[in-house]
Amino acid sequence: MEYLNDIIKSSKNILLISHVNPDGDTLGSMCGLYCAILQKFKKKCDMLALSKLPDVYSYLPHYKEVINIEDIDKSREYDLVINIDVASIDRICDGKILFDKARHTINIDHHKTNNNYGESNFVNPDASSAGEVLFDLFEKMNWKINQDCAICLYTAILTDTGSFKFDNTKPKTFECASKLVEIGVNPSEIYKKVYESDSKTLVMFQAHCISKAKFLDNDRIAYTTVYRKDMEKYSANDECMEGLTEKLRAIVTTQVAFVAKEMKSGGTKISMRSKSIDVAQICSNFGGGGHKFASGCTIKAPVEKACKMLLEEIKRAESGF
Repeated sequence: MEYLNDIIKSSKNILLISHVNPDGDTLGSMCGLYCAILQKFKKKCDMLALSKLPDVYSYLPHYKEVINIEDIDKSREYDLVINIDVASIDRICDGKILFDKARHTINIDHHKTNNNYGESNFVNPDASSAGEVLFDLFEKMNWKINQDCAICLYTAILTDTGSFKFDNTKPKTFECASKLVEIGVNPSEIYKKVYESDSKTLVMFQAHCISKAKFLDNDRIAYTTVYRKDMEKYSANDECMEGLTEKLRAIVTTQVAFVAKEMKSGGTKISMRSKSIDVAQICSNFGGGGHKFASGCTIKAPVEKACKMLLEEIKRAESGF
């Protein structure tokens, strides 16, 4: 822990990087670390996003200070680059240029598939979220967590536990959340901002996607496909995909669910959720990963072929049902 404190203290310029297609954990954790460094050392960091930020998290302190990859100087050499909630280095896309050129690199994460790619690694696969990993680090380093930081970390923990209902929720998770509430977080307010702010577009688009879902193996497997024409028809963006896979998993008979989305490149982006089998292992076969019951990957094949390939991998894992 002393190293983390000392390297941040000695670095004149620091870059924080969130993963592509940012969620509440990577954004909340990144903004939370920004708040903590600002509070502790009175220094500002740069924050980098590899794709559009979801509007739902616009309430996060310092959200507007996040820089898009298109607007950052890629020739700059930072003293320190910190990846947050980035399970594998390819999840920062073109940000890898800045990561590789940095004098020092740190990897803060909670995914079991993380291979400790940083110069220094703070990876705890037993933690619910990167937000929980950060909370633990701050406590061990005796860093004060102010209200802005608390809001960010609570958002990270809340979203990656699915509002404390996923299997990654443990006693320590509630301890962290409780302490953040004591600092000044309003759980009801944040819940409403995150889970009760859906647009009409999102609701109608997801209704369409769910209506064409396919069910196999006595309804134990549920999946749906999302083509670019579907997105265009409903004027939907990537934010409208949020929570879609979870809705399929929520069906009582479903053991494993996935959404296959057509990409501009011609490949297929996969989001997987499960109640029983290790989907992180399945996704790792395609270069992806994540959590045991919530993972993703990209398959370099058109949607229909990608679905067929994925279903074959699921059938190999069916003994885990």
